[in-house]
Amino acid sequence: MQRRTFIRNTGLASGLLLLPGKQLLATLFNQPAYSLTPLRNDVGIFTEKGGTIAYCINKKGIAVVDTQFPEQAGHLIEELKKMSSKAFKYLINTHHHGDHSSGNIAFKGLAQKVVAHANSLANQKSVAEKQKTTDKQLFPDTTYTDTWKGKLGKEKIKMHYFGPGHTNGDSFVHFEHANIVHTGDLVFNRRYPYIDKSAGANIKSWILALQKARSTFDKDTIYLFGHAFDPKKVTGNADDLIAFEDFLTKLLLFVETEVKAGKSKEEILKAKQIPGVTEWQGDGIERGLGAAYTEVAEGK
Repeated sequence: MQRRTFIRNTGLASGLLLLPGKQLLATLFNQPAYSLTPLRNDVGIFTEKGGTIAYCINKKGIAVVDTQFPEQAGHLIEELKKMSSKAFKYLINTHHHGDHSSGNIAFKGLAQKVVAHANSLANQKSVAEKQKTTDKQLFPDTTYTDTWKGKLGKEKIKMHYFGPGHTNGDSFVHFEHANIVHTGDLVFNRRYPYIDKSAGANIKSWILALQKARSTFDKDTIYLFGHAFDPKKVTGNADDLIAFEDFLTKLLLFVETEVKAGKSKEEILKAKQIPGVTEWQGDGIERGLGAAYTEVAEGK
Protein backbone atom coordinates (compact mmCIF):
# COMPACT_ATOMS: atom_id res chain seq x y z
CA MET A 1 0.00 0.00 0.00
CA GLN A 2 1.37 3.46 -0.85
CA ARG A 3 2.23 5.70 2.10
CA ARG A 4 -0.33 8.37 1.12
CA THR A 5 -3.13 5.82 0.87
CA PHE A 6 -2.17 4.26 4.19
CA ILE A 7 -2.21 7.66 5.94
CA ARG A 8 -5.60 8.56 4.43
CA ASN A 9 -7.18 5.24 5.41
CA THR A 10 -5.65 5.33 8.87
CA GLY A 11 -6.94 8.86 9.42
CA LEU A 12 -10.43 7.87 8.26
CA ALA A 13 -10.48 4.87 10.57
CA SER A 14 -9.29 6.96 13.51
CA GLY A 15 -12.00 9.51 12.86
CA LEU A 16 -14.70 6.87 12.66
CA LEU A 17 -13.64 5.37 15.97
CA LEU A 18 -14.41 8.69 17.64
CA LEU A 19 -18.08 8.44 16.62
CA PRO A 20 -20.74 7.03 19.00
CA GLY A 21 -21.40 3.34 18.41
CA LYS A 22 -24.70 3.66 16.53
CA GLN A 23 -23.41 6.49 14.34
CA LEU A 24 -20.21 4.55 13.67
CA LEU A 25 -22.13 1.54 12.40
CA ALA A 26 -24.38 3.75 10.29
CA THR A 27 -21.35 5.41 8.72
CA LEU A 28 -19.50 2.17 8.08
CA PHE A 29 -22.42 0.48 6.41
CA ASN A 30 -23.96 3.59 4.84
CA GLN A 31 -27.19 3.06 6.74
CA PRO A 32 -29.36 5.70 8.41
CA ALA A 33 -28.88 6.15 12.16
CA TYR A 34 -32.61 5.65 12.73
CA SER A 35 -34.87 2.62 12.77
CA LEU A 36 -38.46 1.54 12.24
CA THR A 37 -39.57 -1.46 14.26
CA PRO A 38 -42.89 -3.24 13.56
CA LEU A 39 -44.68 -4.25 16.75
CA ARG A 40 -48.18 -5.64 16.25
CA ASN A 41 -51.12 -5.30 13.82
CA ASP A 42 -49.83 -2.51 11.55
CA VAL A 43 -48.34 -0.50 14.43
CA GLY A 44 -44.63 0.13 14.89
CA ILE A 45 -42.16 2.61 16.33
CA PHE A 46 -39.59 5.00 14.90
CA THR A 47 -36.53 5.95 16.94
CA GLU A 48 -33.81 8.45 16.20
CA LYS A 49 -33.47 11.66 18.26
CA GLY A 50 -36.17 12.72 20.68
CA GLY A 51 -39.29 11.08 22.05
CA THR A 52 -40.39 7.72 20.68
CA ILE A 53 -42.67 7.92 17.62
CA ALA A 54 -45.47 5.45 16.89
CA TYR A 55 -46.94 4.85 13.45
CA CYS A 56 -49.82 2.84 12.01
CA ILE A 57 -50.13 1.96 8.33
CA ASN A 58 -53.01 0.10 6.73
CA LYS A 59 -55.15 0.22 3.60
CA LYS A 60 -57.02 3.31 4.80
CA GLY A 61 -54.04 5.51 5.53
CA ILE A 62 -51.28 6.42 7.96
CA ALA A 63 -51.36 7.68 11.53
CA VAL A 64 -48.33 9.04 13.39
CA VAL A 65 -47.94 9.79 17.10
CA ASP A 66 -45.29 12.44 17.90
CA THR A 67 -42.70 13.84 15.52
CA GLN A 68 -39.36 14.47 17.29
CA PHE A 69 -37.61 17.29 15.32
CA PRO A 70 -37.97 18.49 11.69
CA GLU A 71 -34.99 16.52 10.36
CA GLN A 72 -36.07 13.33 12.09
CA ALA A 73 -39.69 13.80 11.00
CA GLY A 74 -38.41 14.10 7.43
CA HIS A 75 -36.63 10.76 7.77
CA LEU A 76 -39.83 9.19 9.10
CA ILE A 77 -41.98 10.58 6.30
CA GLU A 78 -39.50 9.38 3.69
CA GLU A 79 -39.55 5.85 5.10
CA LEU A 80 -43.32 5.71 5.51
CA LYS A 81 -43.83 6.86 1.93
CA LYS A 82 -41.71 3.90 0.82
CA MET A 83 -44.13 1.63 2.66
CA SER A 84 -47.41 3.20 1.56
CA SER A 85 -48.83 5.70 -0.91
CA LYS A 86 -51.83 6.33 1.37
CA ALA A 87 -52.55 9.69 2.98
CA PHE A 88 -51.38 10.78 6.41
CA LYS A 89 -54.81 10.84 8.02
CA TYR A 90 -53.84 11.60 11.62
CA LEU A 91 -50.90 13.31 13.25
CA ILE A 92 -51.17 13.05 17.03
CA ASN A 93 -49.14 14.77 19.76
CA THR A 94 -48.90 13.17 23.20
CA HIS A 95 -47.88 16.60 24.58
CA HIS A 96 -46.26 19.86 23.50
CA HIS A 97 -42.55 19.46 24.27
CA GLY A 98 -40.24 20.17 21.36
CA ASP A 99 -38.70 16.71 21.20
CA HIS A 100 -42.21 15.38 20.55
CA SER A 101 -43.80 18.14 18.46
CA SER A 102 -41.11 20.22 16.73
CA GLY A 103 -41.24 17.85 13.77
CA ASN A 104 -44.92 18.64 13.20
CA ILE A 105 -43.89 21.27 10.68
CA ALA A 106 -42.57 18.55 8.35
CA PHE A 107 -46.16 17.30 8.04
CA LYS A 108 -47.54 20.64 6.88
CA GLY A 109 -49.66 19.96 3.81
CA LEU A 110 -49.50 16.20 4.48
CA ALA A 111 -51.43 15.55 7.68
CA GLN A 112 -55.18 15.77 7.25
CA LYS A 113 -55.80 16.23 10.96
CA VAL A 114 -53.46 17.19 13.84
CA VAL A 115 -54.77 16.12 17.24
CA ALA A 116 -53.74 16.88 20.84
CA HIS A 117 -55.21 17.68 24.24
CA ALA A 118 -56.48 21.25 24.55
CA ASN A 119 -53.85 22.06 27.20
CA SER A 120 -51.12 20.68 24.95
CA LEU A 121 -52.13 23.11 22.20
CA ALA A 122 -52.18 26.01 24.67
CA ASN A 123 -48.71 25.06 25.95
CA GLN A 124 -47.30 24.70 22.45
CA LYS A 125 -48.59 28.12 21.44
CA SER A 126 -47.34 29.73 24.64
CA VAL A 127 -43.82 28.34 24.26
CA ALA A 128 -43.68 29.25 20.56
CA GLU A 129 -44.79 32.81 21.26
CA LYS A 130 -42.16 33.24 23.98
CA GLN A 131 -39.45 31.81 21.73
CA LYS A 132 -40.78 33.65 18.66
CA THR A 133 -40.96 30.39 16.71
CA THR A 134 -44.64 30.32 15.75
CA ASP A 135 -43.63 30.23 12.08
CA LYS A 136 -41.83 26.94 12.72
CA GLN A 137 -44.85 25.22 14.22
CA LEU A 138 -47.70 23.13 12.92
CA PHE A 139 -50.26 23.46 15.67
CA PRO A 140 -53.01 20.92 16.35
CA ASP A 141 -56.28 21.77 14.60
CA THR A 142 -58.31 19.25 16.63
CA THR A 143 -58.35 19.15 20.44
CA TYR A 144 -60.19 17.30 23.19
CA THR A 145 -60.59 17.45 26.99
CA ASP A 146 -61.39 13.91 28.21
CA THR A 147 -61.32 11.46 25.27
CA TRP A 148 -60.99 11.55 21.50
CA LYS A 149 -61.66 8.80 18.96
CA GLY A 150 -60.45 8.27 15.43
CA LYS A 151 -60.66 5.40 12.96
CA LEU A 152 -58.13 4.15 10.44
CA GLY A 153 -59.56 1.10 8.71
CA LYS A 154 -59.85 -1.67 11.30
CA GLU A 155 -57.68 0.28 13.73
CA LYS A 156 -59.51 2.41 16.27
CA ILE A 157 -57.46 5.12 17.97
CA LYS A 158 -58.57 6.53 21.32
CA MET A 159 -56.86 9.28 23.29
CA HIS A 160 -57.29 9.52 27.05
CA TYR A 161 -56.61 12.37 29.46
CA PHE A 162 -56.37 11.25 33.08
CA GLY A 163 -55.27 14.54 34.60
CA PRO A 164 -51.99 16.45 35.01
CA GLY A 165 -48.77 14.46 35.05
CA HIS A 166 -45.57 15.26 33.19
CA THR A 167 -47.44 18.41 32.06
CA ASN A 168 -51.11 19.40 32.28
CA GLY A 169 -51.78 18.17 28.73
CA ASP A 170 -50.45 14.61 28.42
CA SER A 171 -52.37 11.96 26.47
CA PHE A 172 -52.34 8.20 26.49
CA VAL A 173 -52.88 7.14 22.86
CA HIS A 174 -54.46 3.70 22.49
CA PHE A 175 -54.39 1.75 19.23
CA GLU A 176 -57.26 -0.48 20.29
CA HIS A 177 -57.04 -3.21 17.63
CA ALA A 178 -53.30 -3.64 18.12
CA ASN A 179 -53.72 -3.00 21.87
CA ILE A 180 -50.72 -0.71 21.97
CA VAL A 181 -50.63 2.44 24.11
CA HIS A 182 -48.24 5.33 23.55
CA THR A 183 -47.67 6.91 26.96
CA GLY A 184 -45.65 9.87 25.71
CA ASP A 185 -43.58 11.21 28.61
CA LEU A 186 -46.02 9.90 31.18
CA VAL A 187 -43.46 7.10 31.51
CA PHE A 188 -39.69 7.53 31.65
CA ASN A 189 -38.51 3.94 31.74
CA ARG A 190 -35.70 3.62 34.31
CA ARG A 191 -34.55 7.16 33.51
CA TYR A 192 -34.93 10.18 35.79
CA PRO A 193 -37.91 12.15 34.46
CA TYR A 194 -38.39 15.77 33.52
CA ILE A 195 -41.31 17.18 35.52
CA ASP A 196 -42.46 20.38 33.83
CA LYS A 197 -43.95 22.52 36.58
CA SER A 198 -44.03 25.49 34.18
CA ALA A 199 -46.59 23.53 32.13
CA GLY A 200 -48.75 22.34 35.01
CA ALA A 201 -47.02 19.10 36.00
CA ASN A 202 -48.22 17.45 39.21
CA ILE A 203 -46.57 14.38 40.73
CA LYS A 204 -49.48 13.29 42.92
CA SER A 205 -51.87 13.52 39.99
CA TRP A 206 -49.31 11.75 37.77
CA ILE A 207 -49.36 8.72 40.07
CA LEU A 208 -53.16 8.63 39.87
CA ALA A 209 -53.03 8.94 36.07
CA LEU A 210 -50.76 5.90 35.83
CA GLN A 211 -53.09 3.94 38.08
CA LYS A 212 -56.05 4.96 35.93
CA ALA A 213 -54.19 3.80 32.83
CA ARG A 214 -53.55 0.37 34.32
CA SER A 215 -57.23 0.00 35.17
CA THR A 216 -58.28 1.15 31.68
CA PHE A 217 -55.94 -1.01 29.58
CA ASP A 218 -55.47 -4.77 29.98
CA LYS A 219 -52.69 -7.23 30.81
CA ASP A 220 -51.85 -7.79 27.13
CA THR A 221 -51.32 -4.11 26.35
CA ILE A 222 -47.94 -3.13 24.94
CA TYR A 223 -46.82 0.27 26.23
CA LEU A 224 -44.57 2.67 24.33
CA PHE A 225 -42.52 5.05 26.47
CA GLY A 226 -41.38 8.52 25.52
CA HIS A 227 -37.89 7.85 26.84
CA ALA A 228 -35.85 5.08 28.45
CA PHE A 229 -32.40 4.91 30.05
CA ASP A 230 -31.68 2.00 27.71
CA PRO A 231 -32.81 3.20 24.24
CA LYS A 232 -33.77 -0.36 23.37
CA LYS A 233 -36.32 -0.46 26.18
CA VAL A 234 -38.90 2.05 24.98
CA THR A 235 -41.56 -0.68 24.99
CA GLY A 236 -42.86 -2.59 27.98
CA ASN A 237 -45.86 -3.70 30.00
CA ALA A 238 -47.94 -2.79 33.04
CA ASP A 239 -45.10 -3.80 35.38
CA ASP A 240 -43.09 -0.89 34.02
CA LEU A 241 -45.94 1.51 34.84
CA ILE A 242 -46.05 0.10 38.37
CA ALA A 243 -42.30 0.58 38.70
CA PHE A 244 -42.56 4.21 37.59
CA GLU A 245 -45.47 4.82 39.98
CA ASP A 246 -43.24 3.45 42.74
CA PHE A 247 -40.43 5.79 41.74
CA LEU A 248 -42.69 8.85 41.81
CA THR A 249 -44.18 7.79 45.16
CA LYS A 250 -40.72 7.39 46.74
CA LEU A 251 -39.58 10.68 45.24
CA LEU A 252 -42.45 12.54 46.91
CA LEU A 253 -42.02 10.67 50.22
CA PHE A 254 -38.30 11.45 50.35
CA VAL A 255 -38.79 15.15 49.72
CA GLU A 256 -41.70 15.34 52.19
CA THR A 257 -39.51 13.71 54.84
CA GLU A 258 -36.61 16.06 54.14
CA VAL A 259 -38.84 19.15 54.27
CA LYS A 260 -40.32 18.03 57.61
CA ALA A 261 -36.78 17.56 58.89
CA GLY A 262 -36.09 21.20 58.12
CA LYS A 263 -33.87 20.69 55.07
CA SER A 264 -33.58 23.55 52.62
CA LYS A 265 -34.19 23.22 48.91
CA GLU A 266 -30.48 23.54 48.25
CA GLU A 267 -29.72 20.70 50.67
CA ILE A 268 -32.38 18.47 49.15
CA LEU A 269 -31.09 19.06 45.63
CA LYS A 270 -27.70 17.71 46.65
CA ALA A 271 -29.12 14.19 47.08
CA LYS A 272 -27.49 11.65 44.78
CA GLN A 273 -30.10 8.96 45.32
CA ILE A 274 -33.63 8.46 46.60
CA PRO A 275 -34.12 5.87 49.36
CA GLY A 276 -35.53 2.64 48.00
CA VAL A 277 -34.93 3.60 44.37
CA THR A 278 -32.44 1.29 42.69
CA GLU A 279 -33.38 1.08 39.00
CA TRP A 280 -33.63 4.73 37.93
CA GLN A 281 -30.45 6.10 36.37
CA GLY A 282 -28.96 8.85 34.25
CA ASP A 283 -28.67 12.58 34.66
CA GLY A 284 -31.35 14.84 36.04
CA ILE A 285 -32.19 13.54 39.52
CA GLU A 286 -32.15 17.16 40.71
CA ARG A 287 -34.98 18.08 38.28
CA GLY A 288 -37.34 15.64 39.99
CA LEU A 289 -36.19 16.69 43.45
CA GLY A 290 -36.78 20.35 42.58
CA ALA A 291 -40.24 19.67 41.19
CA ALA A 292 -41.17 17.61 44.24
CA TYR A 293 -39.94 20.40 46.53
CA THR A 294 -42.08 22.91 44.67
CA GLU A 295 -45.09 20.65 45.11
CA VAL A 296 -44.47 19.75 48.74
CA ALA A 297 -43.09 22.97 50.23
CA GLU A 298 -44.68 25.59 48.03
CA GLY A 299 -47.96 23.84 47.21
CA LYS A 300 -47.57 24.44 43.49
